Amino acid sequence: MVLSRGWSLFLVGVGVWTWVIWPRFGLAIWNDTRAWTGDAVGVGAPTGFLWIHAVLIAASLAIGSTAGVLGVRGWRAAPRLSRKRQADGAEADDQRI
Repeated sequence: MVLSRGWSLFLVGVGVWTWVIWPRFGLAIWNDTRAWTGDAVGVGAPTGFLWIHAVLIAASLAIGSTAGVLGVRGWRAAPRLSRKRQADGAEADDQRI
């Protein structure tokens, strides 16, 4: 796969954004009274509201983490592949992960 440095940086940004936003959203869901069967936060059994949001948050964190890791790998591969491609006469701004 050929990945430019710009796209690598974008993927790293997606990973960081995911880890900044979703844990805060998770806390908001946890502290919502709709997440529990009791009258207060943490009282009673968890409801479907909590479970579905927990699954969505976990999936988003997994996808964001994967994007971030791919971005880091693409960024780190850039200098190594740029030197190799310049020696081979290929374009220097693309790299393979």
